[in-house]
Amino acid sequence: MAAEALGGLALGVLLAAPPFLPPYFLEILISVMLVGYLGAAWNILGGYAGQFSFGHAAYFGIGAYTSTLLFLRLGVSPWLGMLAGGVLAAAFGLAAGYLSFRYGLRGPYFSLVTLAFAEMLRVIAVNTKAVGSSLGLVIPNREPAPVNFIFAGKLPYYYVILVMALGAVWITRVVSRSKLGYSLLAIRENEDAAEASGVDALGMKLRAMAISAFLTALGGTFYAQYFAYIDPTITFGPSVSIQSLLQAIVGGAGTVLGPVIGAFVLTPVSELSRAAIRGRAGVDVMLYGLVLILVISFLPQGIMGWVRRRR
Repeated sequence: MAAEALGGLALGVLLAAPPFLPPYFLEILISVMLVGYLGAAWNILGGYAGQFSFGHAAYFGIGAYTSTLLFLRLGVSPWLGMLAGGVLAAAFGLAAGYLSFRYGLRGPYFSLVTLAFAEMLRVIAVNTKAVGSSLGLVIPNREPAPVNFIFAGKLPYYYVILVMALGAVWITRVVSRSKLGYSLLAIRENEDAAEASGVDALGMKLRAMAISAFLTALGGTFYAQYFAYIDPTITFGPSVSIQSLLQAIVGGAGTVLGPVIGAFVLTPVSELSRAAIRGRAGVDVMLYGLVLILVISFLPQGIMGWVRRRR
């Protein structure tokens, strides 16, 4: 009951406080929600199934480019383009996952293959004029038009990403309590034993891959609409993949709230240290790395793992 009351209080603060925040802190909160959302999407595959993907930028970029191109070339609302990008990313994830899992790639080999897929898409985007090549794409019309995912201020974007983050947490909770979730946990602990017990390891991992890819692509669309600019390095670059998995690892991979907790720890540290230490390049990254090292060293199962042990 205490945990539910604390969760309700936190949700109330997240709903009521943002209109009274200064613009800078609202931007930080939007960043927290976005990386927390991406971490929750990664967590379904990396946390529950134990398949550490270093290539989730592929799905992020597919979502960003699909919705943006449909909007710029055909006038399709990004709300619809978001779903199209999610479906396309899920299809790509299924293809990449099948090629990886079907031939028994696990551990670091799977991680490297996913990174290679993301890099492949980045190189293709850089060398394709139809998608803006290395210059990227700009969404020029910034007149407020909610039907086109364009708002007058930052506050509406915050509530959109808040709903998305809550939706990702809810989906994670549903998955964790379903047959799929229990099967993924069994695969994570011992895939051979899980298969011997009758678990369809290939099918379950592909399902996790499709769900994770679909959700990540939706985050790519949000990023494109919020910043009104995308390019291959931003969307397909490894920083997106690393940022996604770090939130889950620090907060607690394989837990429902772990990625969101990790985002609330890491993102403010990064943003506030960058603002406080101006003119000293790299110091903010050092502080971010120090916090990361301390958490991983003293809380190997993440913050949520520590909370569970204390309880």
